[in-house]
Amino acid sequence: MIPALLLASLIGTYLDLVFVGIGMYSFPKRIFPEVFSINIMFTLIGLPLFVSIFLLLMNRLNVWKKAVLILVVSLLAACAEKFAEEIGFFIHEDSWKHSYSFCGYTIFLVFVYLFNRMAFKSDSR
Repeated sequence: MIPALLLASLIGTYLDLVFVGIGMYSFPKRIFPEVFSINIMFTLIGLPLFVSIFLLLMNRLNVWKKAVLILVVSLLAACAEKFAEEIGFFIHEDSWKHSYSFCGYTIFLVFVYLFNRMAFKSDSR
């Protein structure tokens, strides 16, 4: 699971850097704002924690329940972004649609899950 958590953290960090760089969103409240333009606490601690719980759950479910879990987690993540905006931790550009977040999280979770599954299969050989 460690390779998948590292991958998730790298993808999350890179995407945040890209989207902050092009002005799609920003993090007004973050640690070390003079050094980092993104919220590194989320990408280095929060995201790996959530992904580890997600992967543990995915390993216990059948195919249909996995699909439902991915969709539910993606929806909750998009809602969490909206809440983070309301409390001032996150600001999206005016043209941003939260459906973008839902689609992005869905793709991200599928990719991380498939990567974890592939890494786990290669470890068991």
